[in-house]
Amino acid sequence: MKLRVLLATLLATPLLASAATYTTIDSDASQVEFYYGQMGVNMEGIFQAIGGQIHFDSTQPENAQVTLQIKLDSVDTGSSEADEEVQKKTWFNVAEYPDAVFSSQSIQKTEDNQFLVSGVLNIKGHEQTIEFPATFTEENNQALFQGSFEMQRGDFAIGEGAWSSFDIVANEVRIDFAIVAAE
Repeated sequence: MKLRVLLATLLATPLLASAATYTTIDSDASQVEFYYGQMGVNMEGIFQAIGGQIHFDSTQPENAQVTLQIKLDSVDTGSSEADEEVQKKTWFNVAEYPDAVFSSQSIQKTEDNQFLVSGVLNIKGHEQTIEFPATFTEENNQALFQGSFEMQRGDFAIGEGAWSSFDIVANEVRIDFAIVAAE
């Protein structure tokens, strides 16, 4: 996967200590993966279209602001039939809500290149405040922000009607992200 190649490239070269302000999200290099259970089987997928705005000054990370927009129709579950299904009204309702949006509210440094991020996640018009750890790596005028968090699909009405029960598709969903930004 492109995330693993990007991470290997960034880690293969010594890190340069420099102050930089990152203002552009590299949509092609960024990635959001998701993991869930379906009938007791571990499943995964990826969103391939990520955009938004970022302002991250590596010398003042507490002043950073990030808004990520995930195009929900860019979902890849590994099955074209499943991809079409999850875009329907019962699941993501892409026709009415084409994007999932995360807007940061605070970014607190916890250790060197490690942060606690808090913000609002909006999916299908449902908002939840979430908090998660994230790491920051910079190399060759690029920054890599990585992290993971868990969410409950029921909090966002992902899976309505008969699918609102969690006996077939689990409520817990883990999100892993790798956001690449440039100066």
